[in-house]
Amino acid sequence: MVGGVEEHLTVGRVARLAGVSVRTLHHYDEIGLVRPSARTGSGYRAYAAGDVERLREVLAFRRLGFGLREIADLVDDPATDAVARLHRLRGLLLGQRDRAAAMVSAIDSELEARAMGIRTTPEEQLTVFGAQLYEVIGSAYPATRRTEPRIAARVWDALGDARTVLNVGAGTGSYEPPDREVTAVEPSAVMRAQRPAGAAPCVAADAESLPFEDQSFDAAMAFSTVHHWRDPIAGLREMRRVARRVVVFTHDGSDAAWRDRFWLTRDYLPEVSGLVADWPSLAELTRAIGGRAEPVLIPWDCADGFFEAHWRRPEAYLDETVRRAVSVWTRVGPEAEERAVTGLREDLSSGRWAERNRDLLALDAAELGLRLLVA
Repeated sequence: MVGGVEEHLTVGRVARLAGVSVRTLHHYDEIGLVRPSARTGSGYRAYAAGDVERLREVLAFRRLGFGLREIADLVDDPATDAVARLHRLRGLLLGQRDRAAAMVSAIDSELEARAMGIRTTPEEQLTVFGAQLYEVIGSAYPATRRTEPRIAARVWDALGDARTVLNVGAGTGSYEPPDREVTAVEPSAVMRAQRPAGAAPCVAADAESLPFEDQSFDAAMAFSTVHHWRDPIAGLREMRRVARRVVVFTHDGSDAAWRDRFWLTRDYLPEVSGLVADWPSLAELTRAIGGRAEPVLIPWDCADGFFEAHWRRPEAYLDETVRRAVSVWTRVGPEAEERAVTGLREDLSSGRWAERNRDLLALDAAELGLRLLVA
């Protein structure tokens, strides 16, 4: 504000500051994506503070790879405000950072191998460019990631009378109902390659852009995959678009209490809190599908080796095979992993873990923030 009058920036200045061409800004104006709210005395476009804020969001989503039509839907979403969109952008950028970190780690491994005169195979070289975190951890899945029948029963019951089911982020096919007509969607070639013979047909696609017509399926399901999506809210809305019923197994990272309920994050791996800092809240996830959230307890002998599964079997976390099949360990980085594993090993040996967590030994199931979203 200058003298009580809002100051505007010329289109040329905005272009220079944003690092885009004037032609790009003209195009955004013409399609209604970012329209400057004023004109100069000479008739040129002029941008107010609100215009610039919108442009910033548009450019951020654009540089994350979103199309202009997708961006228009995101910035015009009536259910979000500027702060919510900034949190969403930050979460997307952190996800991009994690994927870049995985690539850097792969490149470092190859450089180390070459320094020792070892040539990596063509397959190993290509994994550097895998777009999904599953490309790094996916090969460990068959050993420890299996369908837990008690949780599967909850998911399948929530599908109701659906005969046709879309499984989004399907991975190797765990939790796909055997008595329904299932179509799978999985972006990772590593995971698709591990689907067993006779598994449902699988399409290579992303959750945020499902290649199906509106209401193509009776139900859409997603199991323990939403946290890997580039944009969880967009993916959930896509599920709602293509199916009349939606069932999602996920985690409530917005509940601060869960960090203290699970001893692994509380005592050994506090970095997990940073991984979910910008994760959409449970309310936002539920609102995206217009449904409700139900708690899911984890049985003490859970067959599926997801992150929280071994809450009463702490020795399992010392096993490299168990950790490699859980994305959390890759995302926190090797230093945090080594520190956590060393601390846990020492506490198990000394009896300190048992002393701290003696109450757990009497439980058959634990509530650790896992949720089933149903719409």
